[in-house]
Amino acid sequence: MTQPRCPHRPSRRIVLGGLASTLLAGTMFSGREALAHTETGTTRLRATPRFDPAYIRGALEPFGRMAIYNGDRLTLPMIDLAFSKEAAIPPHLWGMLYDGWQENMQAEGLSVFLQGYEQRGPENARKRIYMTATTPDLYHKYHAAKVARFLDSLFDSENAGKPLMRSYYDSYFDLYWDLHLGVRGDDIPQEVRDLGASFNAVIGFWDPRTPEVYENYMRVRALRATLRDWIDARVQDVLERRVDTPESTFVHYWLVNGEQGENFRREDIVFECFHNFLAFSQWGNTLYNIMARLERDQGDRSVQDWFRRTMEGNPDEAGDGPFTPLDRMVMELFRTILPNTGSLSTIAGRGAAPETSFILHPHPEPGQDPRHWPDPEAFNPDRYLGTPTSAQVTEEACRASIFARCPFSITAAPLRDGRQGQISNSGFGTVQAEVEGRTYPLVDHAGYAPFGFGYRRCAGETLTVDLFKDVLRRIWRDGIRFERTGDQEAERLPVGPGTVISDDIRFARAA
Repeated sequence: MTQPRCPHRPSRRIVLGGLASTLLAGTMFSGREALAHTETGTTRLRATPRFDPAYIRGALEPFGRMAIYNGDRLTLPMIDLAFSKEAAIPPHLWGMLYDGWQENMQAEGLSVFLQGYEQRGPENARKRIYMTATTPDLYHKYHAAKVARFLDSLFDSENAGKPLMRSYYDSYFDLYWDLHLGVRGDDIPQEVRDLGASFNAVIGFWDPRTPEVYENYMRVRALRATLRDWIDARVQDVLERRVDTPESTFVHYWLVNGEQGENFRREDIVFECFHNFLAFSQWGNTLYNIMARLERDQGDRSVQDWFRRTMEGNPDEAGDGPFTPLDRMVMELFRTILPNTGSLSTIAGRGAAPETSFILHPHPEPGQDPRHWPDPEAFNPDRYLGTPTSAQVTEEACRASIFARCPFSITAAPLRDGRQGQISNSGFGTVQAEVEGRTYPLVDHAGYAPFGFGYRRCAGETLTVDLFKDVLRRIWRDGIRFERTGDQEAERLPVGPGTVISDDIRFARAA
């Protein structure tokens, strides 16, 4: 049998679930029925190889038992506590994360994105600690320089005329580990790079019956102990200030603000560094989709017109509003691209037995709902000029919407890292940063859902928006234009959960 073909347009597989903040679109059928479908039809699988018996028990069998049911289309930016994040991951993926092919969060570490609200500490403490590392003030002070170095490499003249996504992945892990631990280049062992590539391949190709998933899954398991020990040693380097500017790393803020206490233990910091392979995989998917919309022949003319108008004006001047024109441009790209297409939940009261059934609250439908927007089909960044923000959604505003509030009151956790500020929340639980007298609000409206809802919203949202603002600035500054290669045999690359694209877009600079 032949390998599944991938269309030359972005293709999001209809699969069941995902993990962390980058959850997949699902349909209401079982794992068995979800194995081989794409938007372009049924894929064909290569002949099944000989699988390790432990892999059959730990990955194939749980995948076959799994079922996900679509939840309601939300009208408020909140998910009820009856739907929990506790161990909300398709069970066939546990073997990628833990030695024993099943969850072992207390002993081996955990992520906030796999933990129910009731387990996160007072007032969503773990989420607040995570976000201390991704606030906009830190992006401008530290992270932007690392992103600029990455973009210098990506859009180097040597890459012009070549399929760009392969070049993206050749440099991606330098940026990833530089942000987390302050290391790049030769300081990243080849085994660490190999594990990251294999992890992305499993998440992208998804189906555990295929040879590419099996081979990469087992490579992750073989190298995971090496990765865990390497991360732990680098965390110690940050703690003892043996890296350049430890304040420029995520780990520094998790160590200081979490105080290595029960709500962000040392093993949890190590696990988050590994788990973020998944959370940050949305970047590749988003970049490819932006290039596709800006592509000169088959792109989206409305997006291209808005991009030109935004950049020819004053893209970074917010005026009296909370968001600049460039903020709004990137936010609208996320509303329409939706790299995170659902919020996966377990059902409260599941007991100790491992779950095989989940609820998925979809992200696309609220963003396309005419109850939320008068023009949901249009690409219109100005729609965010009047939307409510996390700074405006008080408990009184929640009561006015006949929704009392999120599970906790509006509270603030002070920063412990030397900055004057706090991590606060809206009435719906959306977490926001307030640093050095400035508040960094988010749209707090169910019609804007690419990063999730309320107290379960992605803690890396502002980091991702800031990164893609810099991507658009670089495209505009350098006169970069995109075009299809026309290669019918372009390399197939996994770019996000359940998503594989053909690497068929290249760039050139305007003459």
